[in-house]
Amino acid sequence: MNILRLKALLGAGCFSLALIGTAMNSAHAGGIERGGYDIDLLFDPAPFATEAESTYVMPQRKLKNAVDTDPSDGIVTFLGSTAKDSKSYWVPRIGVKAQIVQGVDCMFDYSQPWGAHTNPGLWAGAESNMETDIKSNNYATTCSYKMDAGKGQIRFIGGVYYQEVYGFKKDLVSPLVPGFQGTGQVDLKGTGWGWRAGLAYEIPDIALRASLVYNSRVKLDNISGTLDLTHVGSVVLPIYGSTQYMPDTVEFKLQSGIAPGWLAFGSLKWVNWSLLQSVPICVVGTPAAACVTGDKLHSGQITSLDLMYRDGWTVTGGIGHKFNDQWSAAGQLSWDRGTSHGYGSQTDTWTVGGGVAYTPKPNIEVRLAGAIGVLTSGHSGTVNGENGYVAGNEVSYDFGNDLVTAVSGGIKIKF
Repeated sequence: MNILRLKALLGAGCFSLALIGTAMNSAHAGGIERGGYDIDLLFDPAPFATEAESTYVMPQRKLKNAVDTDPSDGIVTFLGSTAKDSKSYWVPRIGVKAQIVQGVDCMFDYSQPWGAHTNPGLWAGAESNMETDIKSNNYATTCSYKMDAGKGQIRFIGGVYYQEVYGFKKDLVSPLVPGFQGTGQVDLKGTGWGWRAGLAYEIPDIALRASLVYNSRVKLDNISGTLDLTHVGSVVLPIYGSTQYMPDTVEFKLQSGIAPGWLAFGSLKWVNWSLLQSVPICVVGTPAAACVTGDKLHSGQITSLDLMYRDGWTVTGGIGHKFNDQWSAAGQLSWDRGTSHGYGSQTDTWTVGGGVAYTPKPNIEVRLAGAIGVLTSGHSGTVNGENGYVAGNEVSYDFGNDLVTAVSGGIKIKF
């Protein structure tokens, strides 16, 4: 195979996986996933490479037929049975990769793997959720060692990352306060460490790469914050949450050249979202043994963050093509299994995306991509969780097939 054809295949491969994947994953990810984990920059053949990208996601999830199903906290159905649940958001990422010695590459990157922002405001379910905003910061170092194996090279991958997860949740506590300002707000933050390990096999002559990477769960055992009840005549209380874990993931990726300048790629990802069921929140001073999920009358929790997720699965497939030394393009189709199963609005999502990359100079690549998808319909109501815990008994609602769109831009510089 001549050098020009090899470069065409490699160029299409790097573009398709790095750019389209970011826009698609951010648009359709289940649970509270945003950017997820991405180590594709580690595979860049250049001795030094750096990239920065950002994705803007615009989900249009709308709730309807909402009914306040818990009369004990005051019926508020007159507030309205419909609400716009979702908020648009940015997902940034920046990374730097360098060849340390022959065969050893290392990458440092900053990303925001987790996040969620719902803001239905004053609606029939206001005593369950008026606004929830979760954010994260992830600082990672990942290295690999590659050696010859058969017709190609095998690569051993390992790394560590430090993670911050923080956010707030606001509910209507008392509708009797004038102007419906009788709200309470929980602010929480937790940090932890994780690690990753994986293997990859590459045959550069045909742009073949197969990789399998495991990202460990992150233990958040220092969750702390405040509960602000000043709007209902109380005080700001110091609170803490029981130990929780951000999920571990396994992802398999495969790409291969199928013709000069053409490349096919796909992936299969599992995320252990079932780790996140209900997060009990307790006032500081409550014994840890009493800060457990359960009936608030028989446990130490003062409130809780209910998620009740099941594991997530994502399947993707696509085609990339390099037209010449300056222009390449790619398209991709994805299916993401919803993490909600009776409670919440995280149902299955189908997404299609595409984009272009422009290389004005051999060491500079500018990227632009977009995605559009369907958030499938469903119903949220009461579900029975672990240890007899009941979630979703405050409000029930429906939602239809809604639209989600995303745009992504980025730049890569390598030497």
